[in-house]
Amino acid sequence: MPCEGCVGAVKRVFVSFSGLESFDVDLKEIKVTVRGNVKPEVVLQTVSKTGKKTSFWDAEPETKEATA
Repeated sequence: MPCEGCVGAVKRVFVSFSGLESFDVDLKEIKVTVRGNVKPEVVLQTVSKTGKKTSFWDAEPETKEATA
């Protein structure tokens, strides 16, 4: 997703996406982060229909605050 047009295409497919709570498009990292009660495979297939290259990326490990 190198441009705002690409971002717009992805946003349009999420407008009526059932179970989606939120999503974030990061142009710099070329990532879309999706949160909600959705199946990852369905999200991937839906975004693929925009003609954009899609793949899963590794989730960032959760950090836990150290307790003293």
